[in-house]
Amino acid sequence: MESVADRTKRVRKIITRLKKAYPDADCLLHYSTPLELLIATIMSAQCTDERVNKTTPAVFAKYATAADYAVAPTDELEALIRSCGTFRNKAKAIKAACTQIAEKHGGEVPRTMDALQGLDGVGRKTANVVLGTVFGVPAIIIDTHAMRLSGRLALASPHNVKQKYADKIEKELAEVVAPKHQTLFSHQLTWHGRFCCKARKPECPRCPIVALCPYPDKTEG
Repeated sequence: MESVADRTKRVRKIITRLKKAYPDADCLLHYSTPLELLIATIMSAQCTDERVNKTTPAVFAKYATAADYAVAPTDELEALIRSCGTFRNKAKAIKAACTQIAEKHGGEVPRTMDALQGLDGVGRKTANVVLGTVFGVPAIIIDTHAMRLSGRLALASPHNVKQKYADKIEKELAEVVAPKHQTLFSHQLTWHGRFCCKARKPECPRCPIVALCPYPDKTEG
């Protein structure tokens, strides 16, 4: 059983190698303001970043402020985001969150976890994306890729990964990832999961961290 200290040392090595492999690792969602990132992240639930990035230009051109989203006709917003799936629930969440931002936060996206999670339709993952990416707050973002790689790299317990306990996995990673590296590491996991350590067949022969990975089902070619 690897100790927390040993896992911490291994994570530091993983971060160093992934920096070389993905020097531009950052949020894959396109945005220019904190509000745009919040909207894009809500839209990304059960949807690919690529699809969201194809959809958001029309949305962002139509609505500029939280107040714009708050008063937008529901059917109009639904039509714009339909291609991202579960569009009715997402439109409802966007309008609700933006109404609160406009009424309670002066039109500005809040900068704390509690305030962000206080917005309707905003969960911990969405809050961490915003906090870490645009506000510089140390944040561990548990998306599909981070969850899968946390298991393969043995950085989280198999039980938590199998049950998809995102909050528990976040806490386990926080034990071994220094705060100054948490947001970067989150983006690195997303990039590595998308471009190399894929769900169905990880491309282990070309993986830059294969020597640091205990995953028992590595591919050989």
